[in-house]
Amino acid sequence: MKAATPRSGKQGSGEQGAGKPASDGSGAIRKSAPPAPNAVRGALFVTAVAALGVVFGDIGTSPLYALKTVFQLDGGAVLPNQADVFGVISLMFWSITIVVSVKYVGILMRADNNGEGGVMSLAALAQRLYASRAARAGALLVIGIVGVSLFYGDSIITPAISVLSAVEGLNVTSPAIAHLIIPIAAVIVVGLFAVQRFGTGRVGVLFGPIMVLWFVVLAAAGLSMVIQYPGVLLGLSPSYAVVFIVAHPGVSFVALGAVVLVITGAEALYADMGHFGRSPIRRAWFFLVFPALTLNYLGQAALILHDPAARANPFFLLIPDWGRLPVVLLATAATVIASQAVISGAFSLSRQAVQLGLLPPLTVRQTSEREGGQIYLPAVNALLFIGVMAVMLTFGSSARLSTAYGISVTGALVVDTLLLLLVARPLWQWSAWKIVVAAVVFGALELTFLAGNLFKVVNGGWVPLLIAAAVITVMTTWRRGRQLVQNDRRKKEGSLSHFIQEIRKQDLPRVPGIAVFPHPNKDSTPLALRANVRHNHVLHEHVIIVSVATAKVPHVPINEAFAYDDLGYSDDGIDHVSIRFGFSDEPNIPRALRAACRADVLPLESRDFRQASYFISRGAIRVTGAAKMVAWRRSLFIALAHNAADPAARFGLPPLRTVTMGNDVEI
Repeated sequence: MKAATPRSGKQGSGEQGAGKPASDGSGAIRKSAPPAPNAVRGALFVTAVAALGVVFGDIGTSPLYALKTVFQLDGGAVLPNQADVFGVISLMFWSITIVVSVKYVGILMRADNNGEGGVMSLAALAQRLYASRAARAGALLVIGIVGVSLFYGDSIITPAISVLSAVEGLNVTSPAIAHLIIPIAAVIVVGLFAVQRFGTGRVGVLFGPIMVLWFVVLAAAGLSMVIQYPGVLLGLSPSYAVVFIVAHPGVSFVALGAVVLVITGAEALYADMGHFGRSPIRRAWFFLVFPALTLNYLGQAALILHDPAARANPFFLLIPDWGRLPVVLLATAATVIASQAVISGAFSLSRQAVQLGLLPPLTVRQTSEREGGQIYLPAVNALLFIGVMAVMLTFGSSARLSTAYGISVTGALVVDTLLLLLVARPLWQWSAWKIVVAAVVFGALELTFLAGNLFKVVNGGWVPLLIAAAVITVMTTWRRGRQLVQNDRRKKEGSLSHFIQEIRKQDLPRVPGIAVFPHPNKDSTPLALRANVRHNHVLHEHVIIVSVATAKVPHVPINEAFAYDDLGYSDDGIDHVSIRFGFSDEPNIPRALRAACRADVLPLESRDFRQASYFISRGAIRVTGAAKMVAWRRSLFIALAHNAADPAARFGLPPLRTVTMGNDVEI
């Protein structure tokens, strides 16, 4: 095997052009000078602002409905007196502090998997740490599937309730047009999902300044009330939460079902880490988001204490009359951005699920030249849009939709804590007492939240559970079907080295031209290659088996992009080439093979590939008499396989020169 040695003046892992590492003319990759400190700080600031526009939208719009929901629960069981208000505010503040600031921002964001966050990334990291224990690794994958399934439920409900809660501000400012709330919300949701194709980076740059303004307004509105009634600051003491729980155990248990709304978006914050990185998210949280949320909740609490009627809608009634309509508009923009947090998180988790073999191959479009996590998945975007519109039109108001909210959020929190406890010892060498403390602090709080939300199941909480059940069914079905298909394919592919030896003995006729066979490895034989020999009894003059891998960097230098292997014989014209693309490179196989020729990796000329033929190994999935899957799961797997992303389109293969061949695969 030999690596590429680029000729003078050639660059990149694909065609020569912009965006690839520069060459000094001798073929060496020229190292760029390190950026100046001011440039680094400037880039960090821009990224932090962009993160505000994607990551914190969900948790940042909780003030719109969280405290209002607490006082509407169970016919007003929580009273607008000092003991109850201070108790609720204390619960909210310490829930945010413990779950978001400590658990997610302080601890879990250190548990990244090659820069990616989220429950699937955490489950994959745990699997890797426990790779030597097969039974435990399998259980960890099941936990990850449950966690990501709950997150999908959250990804559908969050945009619906967020947008509705903002547009419903028209009930306060313009009651005459209140009947248009649902149509306006529907138009906003359509626009939100339409802009996803432009990528989270561009969306974040657009939304970031709006969210900066939003958090400034939150802080200013709350601060004005806190200045008038500074005594409300006493509500930050944890003693009030303890007294509230002890004095009113039944009421506080019900209230916890709504208090959890202040931490919705914590899992999305972690899942979006791959889009922007750890440092910008942390800085934005501690310097702006956390203080603004705290001030606003305190302001709403002070307002309710001094005007109990304000508990009907404390957020908008906190705003002066002259500012309510502009704030309704700003809140609408903010809730659109809130939806962005879970949508981009769903994109990240979906790609991770594909990489783990839990979902069929999906079309993934890279939307940033610098950040590998900034992606767009058209199929996921379309399914989320359908789900959001369905629940919004079915429930019709944020008050009714709040009954469906909370179960998926709290379930995802518990799953993340369980995985955190499992990875803490091998990853950070935590002692037993640290793990016990984390289990008690995080686990007990989140299990209480989950229990407090279980009463919602009959009143709408079944919706996220139904969504989670559907996702679990799809993932487990695809994983099982994929295992059966791979087992059957391995038997039919056979050893590549043995196949080459057989070919050499047969002395088959060779026809002019190049045949390219994309295949994941060089150990087994592409089914299309076997089928071509079996049915046509010929081989092309040059046969190239191509394996593709994606690196964790934007672009791969040309001297690291290719690896060539003549597979033991230099005279038979059957070779193997490995191609490494960067995550920002288009995985175009024909273009990369021409670049490999110019770099003297392949003993061919680049112009020879103008008429090359490409063979995709794909056969029909056939059901055998021996039932290894129940009938409905077989049908589901076959439907998923038929709708998987087309490898020819993914790898840029020319349609008129691409042939699909292979054997039927049995399940």
